Amino acid sequence: MMLIEETAPAAEALPVAALREHLRLGTGFEIAEDSAEDAALAGFLRAAIATIEARTGKVLLTRRFRMQLDDWRDRLGQTLPLAPVVSVERIEIDDGMGTVTEIPPENWRLLPHGQRPMILPTGVILPHVPRLGMVSVTFTAGFGATWAAVPADLAQAVLMLAARYYEDRGNDTTRGAMPFGVSALIERWRQVRTLAGRGAREARR
Repeated sequence: MMLIEETAPAAEALPVAALREHLRLGTGFEIAEDSAEDAALAGFLRAAIATIEARTGKVLLTRRFRMQLDDWRDRLGQTLPLAPVVSVERIEIDDGMGTVTEIPPENWRLLPHGQRPMILPTGVILPHVPRLGMVSVTFTAGFGATWAAVPADLAQAVLMLAARYYEDRGNDTTRGAMPFGVSALIERWRQVRTLAGRGAREARR
């Protein structure tokens, strides 16, 4: 499976002011409000969001993704790797010989689910994918377009992790460590993952 992020979180949706206030409360010092500092804080927020999303499989700020598979994992229903899924824009099958065919929307439906959203056939099974071909699913996922839509515990986890990145910015050895408080906040959002594509097996974390 290949997952491509086609759009990025809008800069105005990042809680730069909230992170600045979080840092001030933690250190007792004001953080400068200028373009260079704002850009740095935004970078730490993007890194923290990416980490939280990777650990939970949840998309915090709404954006568009494209999933490519060499085959359906199960033709009775294909699990999507991220949640919550807002919509599926299109599903296309490439026959491996240069012909790409879009599957009509009436041939499938999205089963929204907080943990394991799925694409289900409206008939018996999902369409056949040629042996040398692939299937591409373009979908939009996320809790919302603004930071206010992000669940409070995940939002707090991002601020805490971004603050840690800010404080440890000169120390690369601590970048991979997840603070206990952050792990506790995201624990209930973590899920059992499934691999997608031909020959994949369920993987438990």
